[in-house]
Amino acid sequence: MTELPDLQKRKLLSALCHLSTLLSWAIVPFAVPIIVLCVSDDEIIQQNAKEAINYYVSFILYYSICFLLLFVVIGFPLLILVIIADYVLPIMAIVHCLTNLSKPYHYPFIFRVV
Repeated sequence: MTELPDLQKRKLLSALCHLSTLLSWAIVPFAVPIIVLCVSDDEIIQQNAKEAINYYVSFILYYSICFLLLFVVIGFPLLILVIIADYVLPIMAIVHCLTNLSKPYHYPFIFRVV
């Protein structure tokens, strides 16, 4: 019976890290995973928090590149793809965190800086 709260905590905090990337483009997507990373001692939760931070940093870079490429014809189609991926990938991560508690979610196409 003591494992259930730990699994619920893992589910909640891991999903919260990935959900924070959908909340806004302010400080929230970066701050929530950092707070969770500092507070939690569970390895799976920490890995999910690191992935959420890496995702946010990578997508800031992707949006910057698309903005620079808007002056060229290829920037607009790439921006559409990045916007779609920016909404789909965190939803996939949240579903993974809620259904598969034994391993962290790893985003495709991101730079792992943390």
